[in-house]
Amino acid sequence: MRKKGKGSSFLVMVIFLGLIGGGIYLYTSEMFERDVPEITIENSGYWNPKEPLSITIDDQSGLLSYSVKMQSGSETFDLVEEHFPMPQDKQELRLKAPRRAFGLKSESVTITVEASDASKWNFMAGNRAYKQVKLHVDKKRPSVGVISNSYKINKGGSALVIFKAEDENLDELYIETSAGKRFKPQPFYKEGYYISLLAWPVQKSGFRAAIIATDLAGNHTKSNIPLYLKDKKYRLSKIKLSDKFLNGKVSELAEEYGAAEDMDVISKFKFVNEEMRAKNEVLIHKITSKIDTMQIDAFNMNIFYPLKNGKKVASFGDHRLYSYNGSQISESWHLGLDLANVKMGKIKTNNPAEVVFAEENGIYGNMPILAHGLGLYTLYGHCSTLNIQEGDHVNTGDHIANTGRSGYAMGDHLHFGVLVQGVEVRPEEWMDKQWIRLNITDVIKEARKIIDRQQ
Repeated sequence: MRKKGKGSSFLVMVIFLGLIGGGIYLYTSEMFERDVPEITIENSGYWNPKEPLSITIDDQSGLLSYSVKMQSGSETFDLVEEHFPMPQDKQELRLKAPRRAFGLKSESVTITVEASDASKWNFMAGNRAYKQVKLHVDKKRPSVGVISNSYKINKGGSALVIFKAEDENLDELYIETSAGKRFKPQPFYKEGYYISLLAWPVQKSGFRAAIIATDLAGNHTKSNIPLYLKDKKYRLSKIKLSDKFLNGKVSELAEEYGAAEDMDVISKFKFVNEEMRAKNEVLIHKITSKIDTMQIDAFNMNIFYPLKNGKKVASFGDHRLYSYNGSQISESWHLGLDLANVKMGKIKTNNPAEVVFAEENGIYGNMPILAHGLGLYTLYGHCSTLNIQEGDHVNTGDHIANTGRSGYAMGDHLHFGVLVQGVEVRPEEWMDKQWIRLNITDVIKEARKIIDRQQ
């Protein structure tokens, strides 16, 4: 009898261990995974039923079925329902409401998504997921209208636009250009009105600009800005590089900023003119692309003339082609106005500003950048000394720096640059009293009068 008892105990132990092993298998097997399908409904809380609604359903064991329903008031609409004989991979859906739902007056709809997977869990029934979201219905596009703008824009130049944009659920508002640049407008004067400077990059042959407004439901409005385009021819310079030049300033600058000593002179020149220039300009564009979000009521600018009695020694927009021993090896665009007077000439501000940068920047040498508001910045390159630092406020007439030959400069001069939201523009326009009046001051005055009449 004792032997029989031992056998029974052993059998019980085997069964017990088998149950434990089976439980562990069920618990860890991918066939019996317990994760419910993952449902993602991309939404902002608003929806125009005429626009696609993006839904993603995914599960590690594969999907066997899913359904999407839309409820509006007492009516329910089946948007889609699928049953699969074999497990399916992730489903990415873009669903529109049925046409008969377009005329519904409901202010909101409820979207319900259900899905089941191919897991053997839950007594072979698999895992089920359920997700429901309530969306506010918005079928109305934003309202956009130009109030006033500069009559024309020159290639390489600036312009101004003031417009009205309204929508209860406004999400994005920007100015799109054919150059690929987006300009961000700033609130202006009264609620619902906006102002922005524009820039036509000198390297681009054409220019178009349009105001783009999008609301939270994805409704989209595009309004073209009526600008007369004035093409302008810029200088093309073919520059022959000498051994003296390459072995002098170029080699010194290249080695100072990390070029290998065993590089040949051509490689050093390309390093300075291309790699360093690109890196330095990335920093400049990053700093000068920022714009305030505070409302402004006016934008009064004096003409810029930072170097008294300064003589122009190099023009804005000069496209430079560099050759050595008869072969073109590199190119660049000169995106500022070079002015020279006496050595270490005093550089003074002509308008109040905030100092947003005042350090060395590669080929630009010691270089302060001033922010004047509305995305307008001025840059002062190759300075010998700086009298300001980042964070300072400067007033009209302040002595901010002295000219010099720091960076990639052959002689003592000032590289004066003007940028609009990160795009270099013709400094000469901002040095012209009549241009500022016609394209900036008068446009703002006209807009304020129109806005006052509309209130």
